[in-house]
Amino acid sequence: MEWFANRWTGVAAAIWIQSSCGASYTFSIYSPILKSSQGYDQSTLDTVSVFKDIGANFGVLAGLLYSAVTPYGDRSHASKSKWSSLGGPWIVVAAGAVQCFVGFLFIWASVVGFINQPPVPLMCFFAWLAANGQTFLNTTNVVTGLRNFPQYGGTIIGIMKGFLGLSGAILIQLYHAFFDGQPATFLLMLACLPAIISLLFMFLLRIYELQDYDYKKHLDDFSVVTVIIVVYLMFIIVLQNFVSLPYWARVFTFVVLMVLLASPFGIAVKAYSEDSRIFSQGQSIETAAPTVEYQELPREEVQVQDTSGDMLPLEVEMNILQALCTVEFWMLFVTMIAGLGSGLTVINNMSQIGQSFGYSSIQISNMVSLWSMWNFLGRFGGGHVSDYIMHERGWPRPLLLTVTLGITILGHLIIVSPFPGNFYLGPVLVGICYGTNWSLMPTITSEIFGVKHMGTIFNTIAAASPLGSYILSVKVVGYIYDKEASKDKSCFGIHCFMLSFLILAGVSFLAFLVSLALYFRTRRFYKLVVLRKLKHYAR
Repeated sequence: MEWFANRWTGVAAAIWIQSSCGASYTFSIYSPILKSSQGYDQSTLDTVSVFKDIGANFGVLAGLLYSAVTPYGDRSHASKSKWSSLGGPWIVVAAGAVQCFVGFLFIWASVVGFINQPPVPLMCFFAWLAANGQTFLNTTNVVTGLRNFPQYGGTIIGIMKGFLGLSGAILIQLYHAFFDGQPATFLLMLACLPAIISLLFMFLLRIYELQDYDYKKHLDDFSVVTVIIVVYLMFIIVLQNFVSLPYWARVFTFVVLMVLLASPFGIAVKAYSEDSRIFSQGQSIETAAPTVEYQELPREEVQVQDTSGDMLPLEVEMNILQALCTVEFWMLFVTMIAGLGSGLTVINNMSQIGQSFGYSSIQISNMVSLWSMWNFLGRFGGGHVSDYIMHERGWPRPLLLTVTLGITILGHLIIVSPFPGNFYLGPVLVGICYGTNWSLMPTITSEIFGVKHMGTIFNTIAAASPLGSYILSVKVVGYIYDKEASKDKSCFGIHCFMLSFLILAGVSFLAFLVSLALYFRTRRFYKLVVLRKLKHYAR
């Protein structure tokens, strides 16, 4: 069965799960019928949306479950345990699939009248439950991918996070192809399809035996397909904003998208064939080879631990309580409040910004639609660039995080700069940096705090995203806009957002300084521990 269940088919399966689990990004499709069928005003609908966002970002439960059910340590010994077949990442996937199904099923039943109208708190719980299932699926794919490909963690996390960012656009293409004008039926599809795909592929997501050779070229093959898919989606989205496609054309474009999404399984078959050939050729040599190199690591571990009292030890595996007691955790948390929170603030206010600056509805629609593309480019490109600077230059990942925050400051300032095209260039920079933060944060977390509990730790840090968005969007941008607005609650001109984005730039600058301090604080650790691990994997 190895030809069917291996780490390469695991990557392809994870891509399909990631591509289908971003239902929280499609709220704008079904929110009108939810509002009308339940008799909500805008404030109540926004409350439901807030709980949806909290659910999509509260992944601590997913991280705790993953750590509890997935074996960690010597893989060869774990595979011999009679209990090993009972645990594993599939349990976390199954839990997420059930949450998605139950949450959206009850929302759909409420909308179509199968059940009595639930109280608002109960509807908020349904929205939280449906969105929170996404964190179980995402945590499984990210952590499992990192454990199967430790040498290029940035690349595999970039691919996983990239497809999660694209999933909203993919699901919306499915809506336009088969459910256009039927948001209630689309809700039922959101309950069923992600759950079916997750349950279908969950047993392919395992921690596989590592084989010591350079597998980067196969990850690059997945990356090429990923870029082709995003270029195709970008073309379709722009085309749909200018041309009303007939039904047959919408179905055809979606079928082409499905063919592209199926191609990772072809890459998986090719990669496994080469895996098997290289492994069979090197097995006899590996058996006879001396193990001097692997015996040197404990001596290096002692040297690293004795070098400095404030250095994190080699192979450190912190749990969430231990991580909370470190300065590095709170440095990452503060940088994410600005990096992720300010990015969400921009997308949440994109339409209002465009209207205030005098852009047309088509221009605003294009920018909103293409935001997911810039988000993807940051997630995907951030992983690749961080792996490059680590392997080729020996530069720690926190350095790229610092550069990303610097570009974020520039993006915020450009948005409120009085020159043509500011509405295009500024959000593009912020969107790319927003995606890059989502790629860098889990990887840095695994390197500083260890892999065993990284699902719990990086999901705790990810809570900075809704927290930062609430503070910056509601208490800063929303408050200042209302102060600048006229009696009809509208405002036109750069002055409507000038002060807000200067504050966003200032907050990002403070986070830039914190990230710079994190770089200086961890660069010796990266040199003596993380880079040494990469050299060990490369042997």
